[in-house]
Amino acid sequence: MQSNFWQDLDRPILVLAPMAGYTESPFRRMIREIEPSVVLVSELISAEALRRKNEKTMRLVAFHKSEKKYFCIQIFGSKAESFLESAKVIEELGADGIDLNLGCPSPKIVNSGNGSALLRDPLSTTKLIESLVKSTKLPVSVKMRLGFYDDSDLIEVTKNFASAGIASLAIHGRTTKQKFEGNANWEKIYEVKENLKIPVIGNGDITTAEEAKEKLQNLDGIMIGRATFRNPWIFKQCREAFNGEKISEIPSLKEQLKFLSRQAKLSVEFKGEKWAMMEIRKHLAHFVRSIPGAAEYRDKLIKVSTLAEMEGVFKEIPIDKN
Repeated sequence: MQSNFWQDLDRPILVLAPMAGYTESPFRRMIREIEPSVVLVSELISAEALRRKNEKTMRLVAFHKSEKKYFCIQIFGSKAESFLESAKVIEELGADGIDLNLGCPSPKIVNSGNGSALLRDPLSTTKLIESLVKSTKLPVSVKMRLGFYDDSDLIEVTKNFASAGIASLAIHGRTTKQKFEGNANWEKIYEVKENLKIPVIGNGDITTAEEAKEKLQNLDGIMIGRATFRNPWIFKQCREAFNGEKISEIPSLKEQLKFLSRQAKLSVEFKGEKWAMMEIRKHLAHFVRSIPGAAEYRDKLIKVSTLAEMEGVFKEIPIDKN
């Protein structure tokens, strides 16, 4: 019998958006420590590579026991066989759910017929989803966009996806054609929820807890991605806002540097120092944007290759007034 944890989650649901190169296990663990109710999702994973248990891919899907309840692995592809076989691997790994990517607008992904390219043929995609749902005991969720070129058939498509048996639906309020341009259209996401009984999660342009509370309206939850780079405490702030509590401040610069140090150490334990320090440079570059002398520290941090080098740069950052 298929389980469905999406029905049991605290409302409103909070979800960390999957982001390639960013939402690796150490970062997810830190997010979970700050706000335990967050649903975690892996980076974008090729269903075909996962099916073959490609060595690099298996490293990408690795997760810590603290991520359980709840952790989903997000897969992309276009072949039913790849999805069905990768679902078996996900079950073996012990993840809590499978998330199907129908939202990635990256030309590399779309031009291969994957990601949001599947929205071009929603009928075939619905059949694919139905096959995937029937093949696994894990709940299958979908992350999608409003449509490929436009949102004219959004309601019909999402109804069909729901009928195919998905457990929840996250929608980014832009079309594939828009990529990340313009503003996310949340009105269309609200309209979808009016027509579906399954949990519907809104995504797009949320940068503060106040915005999350304002945008929630009739939805079951909020998914946040890029805003977590600079403010990983945003989910805790959102939960406070949803509960009618006073929204806590972002920690001091000193505490933020401690957060980054711990993330880096977890990453080194997880991947080894060389790989970990190369990967964490992206996080460091985002972090320093809002501090005095950002350009100088950024130039140094994007070149660090050891924990000691990173800690050395951190010691140069003045924290007395923060």
